[in-house]
Amino acid sequence: MTDLASPARLSAALAHLAETIDARAAEGDAGKSWTAKLLAKGPDACAAKVAEEGGELAEAVRRESDARVASEAADVLYHVLVALRSRGVSLDDVAASLESRQGTSGIDEKAARKPD
Repeated sequence: MTDLASPARLSAALAHLAETIDARAAEGDAGKSWTAKLLAKGPDACAAKVAEEGGELAEAVRRESDARVASEAADVLYHVLVALRSRGVSLDDVAASLESRQGTSGIDEKAARKPD
């Protein structure tokens, strides 16, 4: 088993991906861009893709190679970023949420959540 730590590389890849998603959204050509096509369909379609890709990732974790797990994880990350864009939620918003949880156990954090 390897450590997950390679934050600089992942950060750079996610930043590039986010910039590409923003560019495709700005261009808005659903005939040439899967991102633009998905965004044009709205948040419900984006949510459906996140769910679909999450299921594929779960299946890969259970039964497939590490390379396939990494590929499916990349698909999930892409679709999560598109879904965030569809809702106008920035990566800074996500970072703030993660930062607010630092130093808190997942069990304690979940117990402290209040329903929307």
